[in-house]
Amino acid sequence: MFRASDFKCREVINLVTGERLGYVCDLEIDECSGQILAIVVPGRSKFGIFSKCEKVCIPWNCITKISCDIILVKICL
Repeated sequence: MFRASDFKCREVINLVTGERLGYVCDLEIDECSGQILAIVVPGRSKFGIFSKCEKVCIPWNCITKISCDIILVKICL
């Protein structure tokens, strides 16, 4: 069983590209069922480190493995 805070300690890696997407910054949760729908990671900014960037939502069904320190996903960005 996981706590929501446990996800922030895990780095997300895309198995399709090998890219490190960053650490989980938020979760999307279904209000009625309490089920996690997606994890959210910070997006990459084209305009430098201090500019605002969009967040990337990764659907729960794209997660292939959750370990003690990483989350492996398969997505095409």
